[in-house]
Parts: sequence; C-alpha cells; structure tokens
Amino acid sequence: MKNILYTIAGIILLQSCSGDNQKKQIKLEGKIERDQIAVTTKIPGKIQKIFVEAGQNVHKGDTLVILELPEVDAKAIQAEGAFSAAQAQYEMAVKGATDGQMKQLHAKVDGLKEQYDFAQKSLDRMNNLLRDSLISQQKYDEVYAKYQGAKNQYLAAQAELADVQHGARIEQQRMALGQKERALGAVDEVNVAAKERYILAPQDMSIENINLQVGELAMAGYSLVSGYINDGTFFRVTIPESKIKDFVKGQNKTLIIPYLENKEIQAKVETIKPLSSYANISTAYPDFEEQETLFEVHLKPVNIQESKDLLTKATFIVKQN
Repeated sequence: MKNILYTIAGIILLQSCSGDNQKKQIKLEGKIERDQIAVTTKIPGKIQKIFVEAGQNVHKGDTLVILELPEVDAKAIQAEGAFSAAQAQYEMAVKGATDGQMKQLHAKVDGLKEQYDFAQKSLDRMNNLLRDSLISQQKYDEVYAKYQGAKNQYLAAQAELADVQHGARIEQQRMALGQKERALGAVDEVNVAAKERYILAPQDMSIENINLQVGELAMAGYSLVSGYINDGTFFRVTIPESKIKDFVKGQNKTLIIPYLENKEIQAKVETIKPLSSYANISTAYPDFEEQETLFEVHLKPVNIQESKDLLTKATFIVKQN
C-alpha cells in the first residue's frame, strides 16, 4: 500500500515539474514591423492624376501624384512680367538716354554754345566802347547779364549731357538692380512652386493607402499617400522583466519565421524600452507576473535584403538557447 502511495506521489511530482518546465519554455513571439512614411504636399491643389495603387512598390523619385495648380500658373505670368519690367528699368539706368535723346542734347549744347560765343563777342565790344566812354554803364551791364545767362545755360547743358553719357547715378543703378533681383527671386519662387505639382516618392516604399481621389482638393500638409519604407523592417517583441536579462543591446538573436516554414533570420537588438501601456504588447500569449515590468525590444535584421519581402505584422519567434 505504501509503495502505491509513493508511486502516485512521484507521478504527481514529475507532472508538476514538467508543467513548470513547460511554463518556463513558453515561446517569445513578436511581430514584424516596418517604418511608416506619409507623402504630403507643400501647397494646396486638386488631384489631377494618380500613378500608383495600393500594394505597389515604388522607387525613390517615382512620380506618385500630379496636382493641378492654376494659381501657380497665373503667378508665373505675373512674375515673368515683373522681371521683364525690372530688367528694362535696370538697362535704362545703366545705359542712360536713348539715341534720340542724345541727339537732342547735343543739338541743345551746340545751340547754347553759339549763344554763349555771341554773348562773349558782344561783351568784348562793350568793353572797348565803355573804355572810350561811347556807351553808358547801364548798357554794358545789360550785355554782361546776357553774357552770364548764356554762359550758365551752356554750362548746365554740358553737365546734363555728361550725366546722360555716364548713365544714371550709381544709387539709381543699385536701386534698379535691387528691383531686378527681387523680380528674379519671385520667378524662382514660382518655378519652385510649379515643381510641387509632381509628388515624388521620397524613398523606396510600398504603397499602403491613397487618401484622395482624382478631382479632390489636397490642402497643404495633407497626407496624399502613405506606406511602408522598404528598408525599414524591424522586429518588435514584448519581454517581461524576468527574461530581459537575455537581451543585451547589440546582441544578435536568431528569429524563426513560422509562415516561411520556420526560416531563421539573424537580427540585432537595437533598443530596449519599458512599456507604458499594455495595449502595446506584441506577444500573443505573454507570460509574466502582475508585478513585473514589461519591456519592448526592437531588433533590426542583420541582412537588410533578406528581410525586404517579409510580411508586415506577421509573427516571429525568438529562438531560445
């Protein structure tokens, strides 16, 4: 009878130990994740054409969407007109008068030169007559005043001609140049805005969602297309405090992919951070005590090419020694 009791007790003890070992060997499961990316627009516009569809893989620089920007086209015409006007103003300030204006000024200077020479001769005669007391001082003063007027008009015409020959004053030229550069900046700004009609893929990515359709209005900063970065694969697993000692930053781990017939992939531990919310638990059947802190471990694949085709949100298992 005692032997039977001892045998039953031994079987129960073995089953208990076996159960404890099974609990300890519960698999550490996680999820395959990818970094997400959203492609937005800088300026508002209507969707004119969409070149991609959900599930498609695209390369960096591929055109995803074309926007219709009629306001930018109108501003381009205005900017080109303002630049042409500013360019003409600057050229006029540098060159000075036109050929016709130059001829008029030369003729004016020549005419005033004749008047000045005649006034000079008249004054010389008046000097001789005044010396011989043949004219009054009043008459001489009248001729002298006409001489001074002719001289001043001639000098003023010469100065006007010199200014025109040398162009506008340097301050006016700088002002005209500033207006030209400002207009050129407006043209460049419009050209940059015009390029924004083409929404390009910023990286190699897979398209997940297309948030607008043709004809809909896209506001500035609105996400037009979202998806996953092809090279952004990482592995996320939730680890209880009692098992975190098995994960060290920089350590390589072997991951098993069940849906690929238990294919093994090498991954490196990148980050370890405590979880603040139980909703973020990635393990399907977490084994932890209530008082234990949970940690989220991110692992990066050692071979990027090997992980490119892995399915997002698929399950993996951490191989344990």
